Amino acid sequence: MEFTYTIKDLKNKFENESLSEEELKTFREDERKGVQKLIAQYDKKAEQQQLLKRKFQEMMHHENVSKQQGKLCIAGIDEAGRGPLAGPVVASAVVLPDNFYLPGINDSKQLSLSKREEYFIHINQHAEVGVGIVSSQEIDEINIYNATKLAMNRAVENLTDRPDHLLIDAMSLSDAGCTQQSLIKGDEKSVSIAAASIIAKVTRDRMMQELAETYPSYDFHSNQGYGTKNHLDALKKHGPTPHHRRSFSPVKASMSS
Repeated sequence: MEFTYTIKDLKNKFENESLSEEELKTFREDERKGVQKLIAQYDKKAEQQQLLKRKFQEMMHHENVSKQQGKLCIAGIDEAGRGPLAGPVVASAVVLPDNFYLPGINDSKQLSLSKREEYFIHINQHAEVGVGIVSSQEIDEINIYNATKLAMNRAVENLTDRPDHLLIDAMSLSDAGCTQQSLIKGDEKSVSIAAASIIAKVTRDRMMQELAETYPSYDFHSNQGYGTKNHLDALKKHGPTPHHRRSFSPVKASMSS
């Protein structure tokens, strides 16, 4: 059998075109090592896509069960920033459209920075998103647990449509006005919660980047307000900024030293 494509042509074709089964069958019969390498890469990528699709379908379980129970507007909710010594706690509520598909979505902490940014854009473009922010001053007034709930409630309030069911990462909200389900490690079990975790984390990380420009000594650009050694050293040397949580022990200690 004579094959008319050069290896370079085939590489371009594999990377930029959708191949038919007939084409793949023909290429599999090409004994050139370069072609067989391309086929092996193609098969590996196809297998990975199938695994991602299966994982995505598994993570849609709670959304699908809720829809079967008659729920029409399901919001996934998660937060970022409960543990840091500085900055706000940020929550997000995300309602996915019926045709939403984003292979590889997961808990935001398990994604690379570039993937989080890529998914952040995609989610904002294709889903309904609400964000709730509670400042460090409010955290000091009502404590971080209540501040987290407040941020989540604000995120729901900022949705265009009022949800009739909530999927929440390891929390429950009083006076939610609808049914809800708390899922431990929900950002690994629900696409909606995973999407919310990405929105919350990227939103908060960007806010901390802005604070880093005003307060460069604290390394907010790299620690996001968490108590790293450099951050704690800066606290001892310079004291807290207006964005530090004064009710948190290391910050409180820096004020009395």
